[in-house]
Amino acid sequence: MEVVDSIQKDYASKVKRLGQAITQRSIVKFNVEKTAIKQDELIEDIKKLTLRAQVFIKAGIDTVGINSELEQVEATIKVVGDGVFTNKGTAQTYRNLTATSKILSELLNRANARKDLIDKYEKNLVQFRYKIDSLSADTSLYKFPKDSLLAHEYVQKINMVANEINPADTALTYAINNVHKLQKIVNLVAIKLRTQLEEVDNYQEDLSANMFSREFANLGADVGYARPFSQIFHFSYIKAKLNFIFYTRNNPGRIFLILLMITASTIFLQTLQKMIGYKDNAADDAQRLLVLRYPVISAIIMVLNLGQFIFSDPPFIFNCLFWITPTICLTIVFRQFITRHWMMIWLTFVVLFAITCFDNLILQASRVERWAMLILALAGFIVSILVLIKGRKDELREKLILYFIGLAAFLELASLVANIFGRYNLSKTLLISGYLNVVIGILFLWTIRLINQGLCIASNVYTKQDKKLFYINFDRVGEKAPPLLYILLVLGWFVLFGHNFYVFKEISDPLNDFFFNERTLGNYTFTVNNILVFFLILAASIVVSKIVSYFASESNTDPVNTGNVRKAGLGSWLLLIRVAIMSTGLFLALAASGFPIQQITVIVGALGLGIGLGLQTLVNNLVSGLIIAFEKPVNVGDIVEIGGQGGTMKSIGFRSSIISKWDGPDMVIPNGDLLNAHLINWTLAGSKRQIEIIVGVAYGTDLQKPQQIIAGLLAENKRIHEHPKPAVLFQNFNNSSIDIKTIFWVRDYKDGAAVKSEVIAAIDVAFKNEGIVIPFPQQELYIHQPPADEAVDRSTNKKEHKK
Repeated sequence: MEVVDSIQKDYASKVKRLGQAITQRSIVKFNVEKTAIKQDELIEDIKKLTLRAQVFIKAGIDTVGINSELEQVEATIKVVGDGVFTNKGTAQTYRNLTATSKILSELLNRANARKDLIDKYEKNLVQFRYKIDSLSADTSLYKFPKDSLLAHEYVQKINMVANEINPADTALTYAINNVHKLQKIVNLVAIKLRTQLEEVDNYQEDLSANMFSREFANLGADVGYARPFSQIFHFSYIKAKLNFIFYTRNNPGRIFLILLMITASTIFLQTLQKMIGYKDNAADDAQRLLVLRYPVISAIIMVLNLGQFIFSDPPFIFNCLFWITPTICLTIVFRQFITRHWMMIWLTFVVLFAITCFDNLILQASRVERWAMLILALAGFIVSILVLIKGRKDELREKLILYFIGLAAFLELASLVANIFGRYNLSKTLLISGYLNVVIGILFLWTIRLINQGLCIASNVYTKQDKKLFYINFDRVGEKAPPLLYILLVLGWFVLFGHNFYVFKEISDPLNDFFFNERTLGNYTFTVNNILVFFLILAASIVVSKIVSYFASESNTDPVNTGNVRKAGLGSWLLLIRVAIMSTGLFLALAASGFPIQQITVIVGALGLGIGLGLQTLVNNLVSGLIIAFEKPVNVGDIVEIGGQGGTMKSIGFRSSIISKWDGPDMVIPNGDLLNAHLINWTLAGSKRQIEIIVGVAYGTDLQKPQQIIAGLLAENKRIHEHPKPAVLFQNFNNSSIDIKTIFWVRDYKDGAAVKSEVIAAIDVAFKNEGIVIPFPQQELYIHQPPADEAVDRSTNKKEHKK
């Protein structure tokens, strides 16, 4: 027994060891296969990532182009520094500092844009390098199989992959090195530009603090070295050209908007010109309809004078374009309109203003320019004084011009004195300000005059809305420009006038800092400007929505005299337009203010909760309004009946609609009730209406005769439809007559009562002429009188009965 037990134990032990060996071999085999799979995955990831890096490098930034652009920026910096950092002269000039500051700011913006592009590119390259290196550093790649054959195959595979990715890896390293060099160059350029801008700002602050201090010797005193005027003119021309090119490149959308507005205004004025039959050779038309005499020129004057305010901080040469162009156009408008005396005065100011603008583009002081400034200031002072003293003021159409001329005389005299005593910057500022205030003042006054003429003509011509004018109701617009436009133009005059003084910049810069500096509240970063932009866009969308509704709707629907009702062109689409404007305004406001889009879900959730708690009726009315707008069961201007009350649909709003009842008042109906009610729309089917008249004829009448008479009367009335054909039917045998039922259709619902009245009157006259009797209801009463003895017996019986 012991031997058997020993054999069994040995067998069990061998089986156990065999199982452990098999298990161990399986684990080893699994680990080897697992490592091989992991290695294959890593190699494949490295190959894919390397290929992506290679594609990214090929489609990367144009390093050669960026290098070339940075070299151009460096060359431009040298040119721009002329007169400020090199060849400074005796003193700095405000105009040179301003022009230089604008160019340096633009160059800094371009350098920063390139810097951001390069930094983003470098970040992506570094991420590719990091990911490739992290995959390559995985220890699984370096676990070789114990089998020599498998190990040899794996080494060959590794070498093949390395040869495959080596060029891409080299290109990645080369790209990273190149982009680091670019980063260094662009950082140096940006630092240099920031440093120079700070220096320019310091120079400007010094000039502002010493505005009334002497900068040069008196005009008649000797000077030392004087820089040739040709050199000053050359670098002034280059800086003006750079400022103009940079600014136009940065504002193509606004420039296109100005051109679009000029085109639209021209078309509108030409349309008015054709509609009223304007004749240029008619003296009365030329005086009264001046805005239509030259539609293109009038459009340029109005649009440029108003449109210049959409441009933010433009350079002086760009402003000159918006001043000189309408000035020339206004000169053409003045031809044969104002007297020769005032025409000569205007031309004198225009020529002096143009020369002064040219002089203001000269950026560095010279003795030649100072003498020219003296002549210009003296000429302006003399002309202004002569106008104030000997001007024919009774011929002047705009009396306010005299105030501008008086201010010009004072400013030019001050410029004259400042120039003589060596206050160059102050003199130049006063010189341009004097002429500018006159020209801009006259341009603004005539802009308002032309706008008023255009609105007056339009309000008389467009007595009804037209789709070509987007259904604008000129009865609402009025015949004059709104008072707000006058206020804005006065403010605009102050802005343009004050822009010539550095103190304007000192006032505006702190305001800019207050509005644009970032503030943090919790996790949300905002600026005051963002908040204002949010509410301004939201308010603007509300105002635009109301303006669209206001101008495109009738001012008042006359419920009594329905013949004056004019159907609105936009109708119920107006509600959809208003919803679209409001929705677009809300999303634009959120986007412009930098509001986190994720927070919108919170707002939507709050709205959902509010709807669930108590806004069902409001939402029902709003949705009903949208359904009405899409399905159009009723439109603005339709004649409707609801709940037995009739009237004209006056408006369809967000929550409710308004019906002007025929008895006078307006009835407000929630859109939900309007959609659910049994609504009768007379306009929807063409406004026609069926009328019934019942008339009786006496028994014994030849029935064919009244039938023919009534049919003839209906055929003669032009307001009765021929199709469907009127019907004259015999209806009933009544107590005292045979009833004839007349059925016909009128062309317009509002004519129903009048036509019915006409037909009844005509039937009555025709029946009388033909001897046809229209009987009236009557009853015969028979009174039976009993004999006298029978009456006595009855009275006796009644007395006995009472006892």
